[in-house]
Amino acid sequence: MQQTPVHDHHNPDLLAFIPTNAKRLTEVGCSSGALAREYKKANKDCHYVGIEIVPEYAQLARRYCDAVMELDIERVDEDYLRANLLSDCWIFGDSLEHLRDPWALLAIIRRIIPVDGSIVACIPNAQHWSVQARLTCGDLRYEESGLLDRSHLRWFTRATIVEMFEEAGFEIIEGQPRIFDEPARERFLPAIRAMASSAGYDPEMAVSDALPLQYVIRAIPV
Repeated sequence: MQQTPVHDHHNPDLLAFIPTNAKRLTEVGCSSGALAREYKKANKDCHYVGIEIVPEYAQLARRYCDAVMELDIERVDEDYLRANLLSDCWIFGDSLEHLRDPWALLAIIRRIIPVDGSIVACIPNAQHWSVQARLTCGDLRYEESGLLDRSHLRWFTRATIVEMFEEAGFEIIEGQPRIFDEPARERFLPAIRAMASSAGYDPEMAVSDALPLQYVIRAIPV
């Protein structure tokens, strides 16, 4: 399957959600290791493991991670994770949507994560105004990257992100919408408001949920 193009920049909003005192971290889909590079500037004593399915990306990540494992995280079982990847912080930077069954993986992590552990994640918003506009026009075509990245297998909105973590045994305790300057959206927001109202939903909430490109969250086991 074609993968998202490698990049050497990090997500500063995701970085801000990672506990600064984490001892062992696992990043699923570490790409070039850019996030590890930035995090280890503030926490040099941590052990940072990257998981990467693309060998070429994994080789790049070895510049910054303490260890990089080339594997499909969904092809290993709970015993393997317990033996090799006990971490107090799991990181999913735009990677949950690439998994076949992210719900199952989160449930496994819940069974092995320490009580004071956490998950931080950045997840694309399928409710973004641009996706709604393109769907209305029948123009939902896969692209090389972005919201319609052709390697995305799952789609999430704010509501279903919350549901996914709750069903796996986590509580989201922090969240931040990533909203960027997109002047073109103003033409579409009245239509989104009208559709929500016609469907019996809160139109202002529908508009609010159409603005973020992604959501960054931190969740803890409950």
